[in-house]
Amino acid sequence: MDKVIFVSNRLPITIEKKEGQIIFKQSIGGLATGLNSIHKEKESLWVGWCGIADDDFKNKEKLFIEEKLKNEYNSIPIFLSKEDLKYYYNGFCNKTIWPLFHYFPKYTDYDNELWEYYKKINQYFFNKISKIIGKNDHIWIHDYQLMLLPKLVKEKFPTTKIGFFLHIPFPSYEIFRLLSWREEILEGILGADLIGFHTYDYVRHFISSVRRILGIENNLNYITLENRLIEIDAFPMGIDYKKFNNSLGKTVIKNEIKKIDKKISNTKVILSVDRLDYTKGIPQRLNAFDLFLKNNQEYKEKVTLILIVAPSRTKVGKYLDLKKEVDELVSSINGEHATMGWMPVWYFFQSFTFNELTAMYGISDILLVTPLRDGMNLVAKEYIATKNDKKGVLILSETAGVASELGEAVIINPNNIDEISNAIKYALEVPESEQIKKNTVMHERLKRYNVEYWAKDFMKKLDNIHKIQEEQFVKKLTDKIKTRLIKDYNKSKKRIIFLDYNGTLVSFVDETQKEKIDKELLDILNKFSNDSKNELVILSGSNKEILEEHFKNIDLNIVADHGVWIKEKKQSWKIIETMSNDWKEVVKPVLEIHTDRTPGSFIKEKDFSLTWNYKKCEPDLASVRVSELKEALLNLTHNLNIGIFDGNKLIEIKNTNYSKARGVSLWLNKQKWDFILAIGDDWTDEDMFTILPNSAYSIKVGFDLSAANYNVKSVKEVRGLLKDIG
Repeated sequence: MDKVIFVSNRLPITIEKKEGQIIFKQSIGGLATGLNSIHKEKESLWVGWCGIADDDFKNKEKLFIEEKLKNEYNSIPIFLSKEDLKYYYNGFCNKTIWPLFHYFPKYTDYDNELWEYYKKINQYFFNKISKIIGKNDHIWIHDYQLMLLPKLVKEKFPTTKIGFFLHIPFPSYEIFRLLSWREEILEGILGADLIGFHTYDYVRHFISSVRRILGIENNLNYITLENRLIEIDAFPMGIDYKKFNNSLGKTVIKNEIKKIDKKISNTKVILSVDRLDYTKGIPQRLNAFDLFLKNNQEYKEKVTLILIVAPSRTKVGKYLDLKKEVDELVSSINGEHATMGWMPVWYFFQSFTFNELTAMYGISDILLVTPLRDGMNLVAKEYIATKNDKKGVLILSETAGVASELGEAVIINPNNIDEISNAIKYALEVPESEQIKKNTVMHERLKRYNVEYWAKDFMKKLDNIHKIQEEQFVKKLTDKIKTRLIKDYNKSKKRIIFLDYNGTLVSFVDETQKEKIDKELLDILNKFSNDSKNELVILSGSNKEILEEHFKNIDLNIVADHGVWIKEKKQSWKIIETMSNDWKEVVKPVLEIHTDRTPGSFIKEKDFSLTWNYKKCEPDLASVRVSELKEALLNLTHNLNIGIFDGNKLIEIKNTNYSKARGVSLWLNKQKWDFILAIGDDWTDEDMFTILPNSAYSIKVGFDLSAANYNVKSVKEVRGLLKDIG
């Protein structure tokens, strides 16, 4: 039976070793909660680090941990040494990826030794899971620690369904390009069939980086990589809505609330909950609260900020400096504003339990969430869900991923201290009716798209993209079909063979290239041309002079300029039909304007067509200009018999009466053929495929949607097929 394998840096089980005893604790984190329903419903395994360096375990203890995790938790542990953790997790993951992806390039360490450890541990994860992977398994890989793993799995297990989800921001191209190993990271992630992010901004940034760094285009968030379609989409992670929404009704939490109420007397409560991290904007938040108190003396002794900071990486220099800065700010605010009966900031440098935290949510009038950059921030969702009376105000940074979902919150710029200060005043004074109105909308949204829905939605999309991939492969030229094709060829007497040139027989021919074709291709074409049973026709968008130079030593037929010119064996070039080029006078000035406005673009003029080429342009600018140009051209040519066609980073404008199909039809009508083979690679070949009879063998190079009956992967496969025929 096919199974689901979850792979993350950490298992949903925390392992502790106390006084010689090994203790197992189930995690209550968001990811563990979200995947738990799938983990229980399907045959599944979870693979991840067990939480303690393996230097601390004896071999006997490791075996015990492995057996218990497998039998009781359907989990497989990864054991990492202290050295691995130092260079991989605390090194590359948290000194390179974490700061860069959160827009802190000045904190980023570009140490090649750290990168080598990152590769090593990703390979180690692969070695571990490769022993349990079935060919049709679902594999869902999580987060920035394992960005190389999808490719490793796909290369060895191509039929598996691989999903990858990034739980932190994916930065803009201008930030991501700073990474020394940017190509390897992108290629690693693209091993997945479905790639998920929290927000569409991150999707956009990823696609932009793929396009600019790897040169791979996308179509409506789909990428075709070699013979595989990959989908990129946004899946904003939810929370366990019911758990938080029902929490305030529990006796234990009611008791926690009573304890806090006794201490805060009658003040309004602003809550701040974060892990100690420079991305969270904690100093800015404290400075904003200080400014609020200075500007609004009437709130003295009437408002309290409860600042909860969970310890994190307390031995790392930057985090020690941040801790010192927060300590000093809290001391300064309390020193300046406190009175005998009132302390403005309650500061807790500790982790809180679920009961303690939800009690804090319950008594708070405002939640202050102002990270400088955050992948999602589930605390904001937890706060809203917990407030079942729909009262309370969420002040939220526009740079937190969750801001794209909770637009009803008070949205602020986390670097604008004045704006945060003003937002606090607004939140303290906004009427309850307005609070309830906005929070009700957010409640309904969080209830619908909870963490369980998030996980199932992702898995559903993973199955869907796999079905699309399978549909594409139905048309793959298999060995069985290839054998039949060769058999039909050998028994036939009158054969016609249509072969596109660029992208089919060769990878690319530049218009200025004058050298002869390579010997392998020359031998292939001579073999077909010298057989008296064959008519061989080469079709191309290149001009007739280039094609004549390339094929001057082969006796064959040629269609040039996408069907404008035809040269039959041993004859001169002739034009199919002379048509007016008056339309060029109207179109060319428009192309020139867009060329002037788009550095790197250029115009190429042929006898009966114009091409605007943007191969060397900045991709984002080019995409804007392409839309503008096509709209302008459509308005100009709607009354003319002129077509506008998308090519490989080019737009071609030509008379619609000229096409490869027109040239092909001339040979199809000459006589009755008992074998027809046609191979092409792009949109200009589609009209050829559509006019062929059903009995023809039509083959598309690449796995895009096509009117062709079959697909092959590459020019190499085309040449291999042609060598095998005959």
